[in-house]
Amino acid sequence: MRPALSVIFFTTLSGAGYGLLAWLGAHYAWRPLPLASSGALALLGFALALVTAGLLSSLLHLGQPQRAWRALTQWRSSWLSREGVLALLTYLPALALAALLWLDGYGWAMRLAGAALALASLATVACTAMIYASLRTIPAWSHPLVLPAYLGFALLTGGAWLWTALAWTGWSPRNGTLLLGLVVLVALVLIKLRYWHRLHRRALPADRASAIGLRGVGEVKVFEHPHTEANYITREMAFVLARKHARALRLLALALFAVAPLLLYALALAGVLPWMPALALLALAAMAGAFIERWLFFAEARHVVTLYY
Repeated sequence: MRPALSVIFFTTLSGAGYGLLAWLGAHYAWRPLPLASSGALALLGFALALVTAGLLSSLLHLGQPQRAWRALTQWRSSWLSREGVLALLTYLPALALAALLWLDGYGWAMRLAGAALALASLATVACTAMIYASLRTIPAWSHPLVLPAYLGFALLTGGAWLWTALAWTGWSPRNGTLLLGLVVLVALVLIKLRYWHRLHRRALPADRASAIGLRGVGEVKVFEHPHTEANYITREMAFVLARKHARALRLLALALFAVAPLLLYALALAGVLPWMPALALLALAAMAGAFIERWLFFAEARHVVTLYY
């Protein structure tokens, strides 16, 4: 499909924001961060800014943005509607946590708000992933690894921003924190490598019959032939990306969200770079890698309707 920059910005920015909110919520459900209340509020505000910027960019992809509220009414059957409802509900525990941080009180209320924030954030990212994973007409998206990949990128980019903020206090990721970060990174790399490998082996159906699930019945004829000129379907659903370009972009994405963070951490651990600029560059590299991966996610997807053209 033809990648829409508004949707790519939405999924990348909001994914990082929800990932940061999830880490913040999980941390305060366990114990306070080693930050002053003002610093924690600023970090929470930054996460909400990423989420809000992503949600606003998604409106640019709508033909009638003023009618976006109608999507919230179909939550019983639509993953898009569920995503919208959860995206709005996530602001409630976030604002509750902000109020508790302002009051500088840590207790069961903050633990509850943190747990609710973490669960709502991850659930919102999961709904975003399921919007695409539920589309059987696009084989590249109808894949079980789409959901964990979305969650993995949210946790990776959100965690990178959390590390960057904590580095202001002189903190550096060691021991358990480093191990958790490595687990997320390695799991995400394995998920994407497996997904890209399966993507080549899971091509579009070979003919019209298989496209509509009627294998072995012979040729399927259409009642009305496709248009002979370019139209919305050929523009949006039949975007073709050369395989050599896809391979190069995959390598670039891996270099940015996997290799660069490991290299920057090693340089900071060896004392070559201070922790603060190293972790800031790590977060920016992870975001750039996520952006390229998300562009590929859309560019390499083809709708089965292209078999009719």
